[in-house]
Amino acid sequence: MFDPVNLTQTLLAFQTFNPPGDERPCAEYIAQLLSSAGFRTDLHGIGPRRATLVARLPRHSDKPALCFTGHLDTVPLGNIPWSRDPFAGEVVGDRLYGRGSADMKGGVAAMIWAAMRFARESHDTGDLLLILTADEEVGCTGARHLMTDFAAQGNEHLENVGAIVVGEPTANAPWLGHKGALWLELEVWGVAAHGSMPDLGVNAICKAARAVVALEQYRFSSPAHPLLGRPTLNVGTIVGGQRINIVPDHALVGIDMRTVPGMSHDDLLASIQEYLGAEVILRAVTDTPGVITDPHHPWVGKVFAIMAALQGVQPEPGAAPFVTDASVLTPALGSPPTIILGPGEPGMAHKVDEYCHVAKIRQAAQAYLEIARQGC
Repeated sequence: MFDPVNLTQTLLAFQTFNPPGDERPCAEYIAQLLSSAGFRTDLHGIGPRRATLVARLPRHSDKPALCFTGHLDTVPLGNIPWSRDPFAGEVVGDRLYGRGSADMKGGVAAMIWAAMRFARESHDTGDLLLILTADEEVGCTGARHLMTDFAAQGNEHLENVGAIVVGEPTANAPWLGHKGALWLELEVWGVAAHGSMPDLGVNAICKAARAVVALEQYRFSSPAHPLLGRPTLNVGTIVGGQRINIVPDHALVGIDMRTVPGMSHDDLLASIQEYLGAEVILRAVTDTPGVITDPHHPWVGKVFAIMAALQGVQPEPGAAPFVTDASVLTPALGSPPTIILGPGEPGMAHKVDEYCHVAKIRQAAQAYLEIARQGC
């Protein structure tokens, strides 16, 4: 049977930048592997050369299914040259280099290896479900598309899921959830005029700047979460104007808010609109809720015990600062307990010369196998 590190190298060779994505060839390759191991596989297209893979190993049991999930797309290489070939999967010492090695083809490869090894064994567990999505990097769009399809079809995959493991990069620390994301587009309008006579116009960039300064003073009403901390607000972009000698009549501001479970995104949008006033128009462009799992859930205890045995130390409960497909999948699959656990280093995601530790890929593969063996 293949090694999870070798499989990571194979997956890195598929160029799945998002945009444009191009995940279908990678999904088809994985589908062939899993089909040969006894999984039922379905490819769900979301556009030309784009597809999400759903694979299920039936166990003929009424016990709940365990779901492993990850994404196949990566971010682009960026503008700074790499010192390593981003598609060759070069190994130097304990580091395997490549775009997507940490985020998150190392985790996907470890899940596939564990799933195929598990398929050769006999355990009194429920089905094993793998959901490997396209288009995660831009608002979890692939997962949304898949769950919409499932709901319309009354799909069996929506039923009786007992737990979810998300293979996003955590350096193999079991994290219990993540914040939500509410991205807003703030739009303001002014009146154009000649740049030499600004008194005849209304400067939209100045109006936008006043809104940005006001946002620095905005205070969330929700308290800090014990694992996720406080909600945050960041102004990430501002775009406006046509030419230097024209009073700008239009400006757009991009706002990134990270929320904690229990916060209503609709109420938050209304609060920001009231705070800034009628001069600005606000629209939600990304709306993904946070996810959190009770640390005292029995299945969580099983996973923590597995990781303690593999790592020689009892893990501490933690949570991810980033959003994952769990924001879509967990509520759609009945809100089962969800853990984020993957071999990549969180700080390596999206970086030039991205790498994943070889030892962590192998450790994650063993962890996923033990989690599958114990069921949920």
